[in-house]
Amino acid sequence: MPTDPVPVPPAHKNAGHKHEPEMLTGSGAILRTLEHLGIDDVFGLPGGAIIPFYDELMASTAIRHILVRHEQGAGHAAEGYASSSNRVGVAIATSGPGATNLVTAIADAHMDSVPLLAITGQVFSTLMGTDAFQEVDIVGITMPITKHSFLVTDAADVPATLAAAYQIATTGRPGPVLVDITKDAQQQLAPFIWPPKVDLPGYRPVLKAHGKQIQAAAALLAEAKRPVLYVGGGVIRSQASKELLELAETTGAAVVTTLMARGAFPDSHEQHMGMPGMHGTVPAVLAIQESDLLISLGARFDDRVTGKVSEFAPNAKIVHVDIDPAEISKIRVADVPIVGDAKDVIADLTVAYLEAIGKTKPDISEWWTRLKSLQKEFPLGYDIPEDGLLSPQMVIERIGQLTGPEGIYAAGVGQHQMWAAQFIKYERPNAWLNSGGAGTMGYGLPAAMGAKVANPDRVVWAIDGDGCFQMTNQELATCTLNNIPIKVAIINNSSLGMVRQWQNLFYEGRYSFTDLNTGHMGDGTQSRMIPDFVKMADAYGALGIRVTKVEEIDAAIKLALETNDRPVVIDFIVSRDAMVWPMVPQGVGNSSIQYAKEHAPTWEEE
Repeated sequence: MPTDPVPVPPAHKNAGHKHEPEMLTGSGAILRTLEHLGIDDVFGLPGGAIIPFYDELMASTAIRHILVRHEQGAGHAAEGYASSSNRVGVAIATSGPGATNLVTAIADAHMDSVPLLAITGQVFSTLMGTDAFQEVDIVGITMPITKHSFLVTDAADVPATLAAAYQIATTGRPGPVLVDITKDAQQQLAPFIWPPKVDLPGYRPVLKAHGKQIQAAAALLAEAKRPVLYVGGGVIRSQASKELLELAETTGAAVVTTLMARGAFPDSHEQHMGMPGMHGTVPAVLAIQESDLLISLGARFDDRVTGKVSEFAPNAKIVHVDIDPAEISKIRVADVPIVGDAKDVIADLTVAYLEAIGKTKPDISEWWTRLKSLQKEFPLGYDIPEDGLLSPQMVIERIGQLTGPEGIYAAGVGQHQMWAAQFIKYERPNAWLNSGGAGTMGYGLPAAMGAKVANPDRVVWAIDGDGCFQMTNQELATCTLNNIPIKVAIINNSSLGMVRQWQNLFYEGRYSFTDLNTGHMGDGTQSRMIPDFVKMADAYGALGIRVTKVEEIDAAIKLALETNDRPVVIDFIVSRDAMVWPMVPQGVGNSSIQYAKEHAPTWEEE
């Protein structure tokens, strides 16, 4: 992320204060500050406590405002904008329910380290604490799920507070920051001083790692016989893919990329083992399990990756690189802890490794013989459904193949998310957007919308489930009215698929409240299709297509790719009996990975 977090336009760099500063309202200061910070696009929905700012915003020629249909959509759109472009996403809401509707997206951004600036209106400062109309303590509510939350009650404090929020959101470990501004502060007049003085005592992110720690990690890497680079989303946030590629090729280590790191290392590269974790590839999972050195780069040892922690990579020494010192040794104790920015640390580690090995490169050919055998024995694959419905894996695979690596793919949460992570080939960072830590259903469509605003020349897909799509599909109206022609693929299995899979495997097929009646019932009968997604697409001004046969898949995808004057929604009717494999059941070690239904997994509570 940027290390110079408060951009100053050339005209203001040497302005000083020789002349009387301009007097602006607090709401005018919000707008002017956002412009100075280089913000081009914001997502929001007005209400009583934020009206003064919206009155200023309507006259702006520098900032494009996207009017969403729900504040959660604004938050996820800002996330998609940020995650696809390495810029700050901005979401705006009013007080009370407007602010609380942002909470899910803020929590999502917090879990996935997304630089998000949330600006909310608040009731008059004189009314705070009286349970005034639409009064909610949003600063208190969001304190655990932001890097910081600010309350502004004085118009004079607006520029410095927003500049500080921008700095906090974009430096160190990126994340969301909320700025709550009272209505009277928005209406007051105050001197507008730019650049403001930003004073953040105690906030000093460490970017450059300690040299001795780098050397210690390089020494372990030089001695390792079975090294693995465990790559997390921090590598994408720090824009370190180039440095990662150089380290991998210099050392010859195997590479695995987590759900949040897909695309950080090219899928096509021969050293890439795939995605580790609960639904990772067998080669990736077993490479970690059998490694003697695990170098974690911007990853946090999430439970979906480690499985039973006591059995995770049991024979490996751990080098843990993270910009957030709170993550180091939180889950697995690091033999070599390194606090620093991944981009700098990886570059330094490559140099230190070459110094450590001298002229003789270590021989790890035996390790690669083992890894290649795993790749040959356990390739990713899928079965054709026996019920005559579409294979969801095939649909998603064809979307990726026909669109190509330059596209952007935003997924909802559930089975379709895992299949999109598995069967689309990612060759570059920022091409894969998903809700990894929070697992937020409804993320996909608005995130795709935000990504398309940030990347208007790229094809952007929302790969959604019929459950996820119904949580935020109102943003189709936003897309149509604002000329944001995203493509939406609904992987419609007429159920809450991932929950149904767990009910199948662990609850003896007791499908308690997971049927959604949006497509085919899977028993030879047709449901009432409530809602009918094709009719819904048409009602929202989008192109609606339904696909029920294999021979229709490519034609529908190609039509979507050719249609750029409006959003496209394709309702793919897929088998609800399809399951995500491989799978490491919750509570067991990764060595218990199951790769087919006949190897029925067992579930153990920790």
